[in-house]
Amino acid sequence: MDSFVEKNFRSAFDKELISIVDYVLNFKIESEEAYETAGLCLLDSLGCGILALNYPACTKLLGPVVPETIVPQGVRVPGTNYVLDPQLAAFNIGTMIRWLDFNDTWLASEWGHPSDNLGGILAISDFLSQRQKKLVIRDVLSALIKAYEIQGIFALENSFNRVGLDHVILVKLATTAVVAQLLECNREQILNALSLVFVDGQSLRTYRHAPNTGTRKSWAAGDATCRGVFLAMLAKKGEMGYPSALTAKTWGFYDVLFQGNPFQFSRDFNSYVMENILFKIKFPAEFHAQTAVEAAIQLHPQVITRLNEIQEIIIQTHESAIRIISKQGPLYNPADRDHCLQYMVAVALLKGDLKAEDYEELASADPRIDVLREKMKIQENKQFTQDYLNPEKRSIANAIQIIFKGGSSTENITVMYPLGHRRRRAEGLPLLLKKFEKNMLTRFPLTRVERLMALFLDTERFLEMPVRELMASLTHAKGASKN
Repeated sequence: MDSFVEKNFRSAFDKELISIVDYVLNFKIESEEAYETAGLCLLDSLGCGILALNYPACTKLLGPVVPETIVPQGVRVPGTNYVLDPQLAAFNIGTMIRWLDFNDTWLASEWGHPSDNLGGILAISDFLSQRQKKLVIRDVLSALIKAYEIQGIFALENSFNRVGLDHVILVKLATTAVVAQLLECNREQILNALSLVFVDGQSLRTYRHAPNTGTRKSWAAGDATCRGVFLAMLAKKGEMGYPSALTAKTWGFYDVLFQGNPFQFSRDFNSYVMENILFKIKFPAEFHAQTAVEAAIQLHPQVITRLNEIQEIIIQTHESAIRIISKQGPLYNPADRDHCLQYMVAVALLKGDLKAEDYEELASADPRIDVLREKMKIQENKQFTQDYLNPEKRSIANAIQIIFKGGSSTENITVMYPLGHRRRRAEGLPLLLKKFEKNMLTRFPLTRVERLMALFLDTERFLEMPVRELMASLTHAKGASKN
């Protein structure tokens, strides 16, 4: 019988958690490129969030749980008049940023959107700034760089989606780590908070895949960054942690949810992820489809007058795109459509563009879209897959060729790197600024948008701006929701 008695001896905290705490507490960010890129990520994420306020499916989820509640010295939600507690504000801001699938992206063994962490970072920064701790934008960007790094480095070698878990677990992890640091948690408290992340329940990916694709994928990140704030605040209050949350036999995360495998890491934490982040500049499209949409837009003039002559549309792509966004059959909602490679390509061929409204019911009723989808043949290009996985290239390639009846065809248009890739940063930057301006104008008058643009471009002034001032400048928009 003794062999069945549990040995109740607690080990030290798992080394994976210790490495995160060491990074968050001790690493000094010295990369100017990382700070410059982080400023662009903040700018772009705010613009994406403001644009999402034009969509009722998003705005119905926002605001206080109890109508008309206003939290004294609470967190301001950009583009609205809501003043909320930091946890609910994190959900609101995170959901806005992620709603239209237009914010920045990280692609690796596990893809994701590190700017999702901004919901928690902005919320807790505004919350603290109105009290005893006077944070400036540099503090926000430092936390953002570290959140990107934690999420991105974990994603390089560790695929949660292949065991059925959603990648937003890494948003919860990264938000918890950097928010705990902003709250001035000590080392043990941050370790406790991180262990709570892995003990916590984790989201299934089913809402991202056929036949269940739905709008939860647009608020899952808001939920995760909100939960990160909650766990960090619990730890700050002294809530205990669980040292072997990952490695405990039978009951730990590895054995229960990761098929017994430990996490693998190929890089130390630094500022690599922020420096290599991918922006979605022109199209609110799942990132594996970005280059396909670019190629389709190039082909638009050649096919728009010959739609009835199209016999076949050949799309060569990489394995991840086929696994994640290639779909046949009905598409039931905007979330279904913006994760369908064939739908995105069809719209781009027909319109020479792709916008968020193209996923809505009215636009999807165009019968030509499904006609084109039926003519598409998806093929894996092994070289594209290899280049996607190659850390020295990190391409996201797609190629499209149209075959017409009678045997003629267009050229095979190949786009290796999307516009938002680091290799195309100089080309993409002016367009990224235009994207921000256009998005902000949907909610704010031109004079305020111009002031915000000037502020973002004045790096020295921007970095030292108090967080509370930036958040105040983003409230009281035209048409803003009122408590």
